[in-house]
Amino acid sequence: MIDYALLIVWGILFLVVVIKFFQSIRLVSTQTAHIVERLGQYQKTLDAGFHALLPFIDKVTFVQDLREEAIDVPPQECFTGDEVQVTVDGVIYMSVTDPVKASYGITDYRFAAVQLAKTTTRSVIGTLDLDRTFEERDIISAKVVEVLDEAGSSWGIRVHRYEIKNISPPETVRSAMEKQVRAERDRRAILASSEGDKQSRINRSEGLKTEVINRSEGEMQRCINEAEGKAAEILAIAEASAESIEKLAAVFASNEGGDALKMQVKEKYIDTMKALASSKIILPANVASYDGWIANLGLEKAVEGNSTQEKD
Repeated sequence: MIDYALLIVWGILFLVVVIKFFQSIRLVSTQTAHIVERLGQYQKTLDAGFHALLPFIDKVTFVQDLREEAIDVPPQECFTGDEVQVTVDGVIYMSVTDPVKASYGITDYRFAAVQLAKTTTRSVIGTLDLDRTFEERDIISAKVVEVLDEAGSSWGIRVHRYEIKNISPPETVRSAMEKQVRAERDRRAILASSEGDKQSRINRSEGLKTEVINRSEGEMQRCINEAEGKAAEILAIAEASAESIEKLAAVFASNEGGDALKMQVKEKYIDTMKALASSKIILPANVASYDGWIANLGLEKAVEGNSTQEKD
């Protein structure tokens, strides 16, 4: 019976030794760090790869994940600078940079980072009015990252960024803000409509003004063209008349000038008689006698005197 008990004891001891032997062999994956203690004191940090420890002496007490991780910051109640209560939550993105400090510098760096982010968020929102809290999210995030980085240097962590997910005001405040936004939207719509109507009226008046100016300039140009045309016509008639007079004077200066003048006067007389054929006017009794009419008017003597003067 005693031998059987000893056999069980030695079997248990052998099993413990085997288990400890296998536990002393460590395969560390990438982006993971194992903290090894020897007899309760920090010994070394195991990086990625194969490692063998001393059984019963070395012990892996902490396993730190070096990858970046996202930690939710639960919703919390905050008061803005104008005494409005809002609910704020966010997300922290951080990673472990020093596994030893993350293991021995603080008991739970994740919990500590969340609590510090919450207190910093409350303090920053307390300095802002409600309207600015929706506009200054970047300022709040930057301040939280700054505070966490300062504390994280002793915790062996690095905070990459902090994002605010939601800022929720009370229902009454939300309704008032919606009414304000709706009123502002209506105001902008009315302003845009009035600006459009104003611009439309300006465009129409500018069009009418341009039309009137174009018409007046066209009328002015037409008058100028007509005046220039009449002036050119008068000048051409005057030049033609002067040339005709010069030619008549040259003809009258010749020996047959008097006969030519008489012939021309007779032609005018005949044309006048044709024009008066259908008219009712008072004429001299001897109007049908061309020679008598010319004699009465003294045109024949004038023609002969003219011819004599030109010959002299």
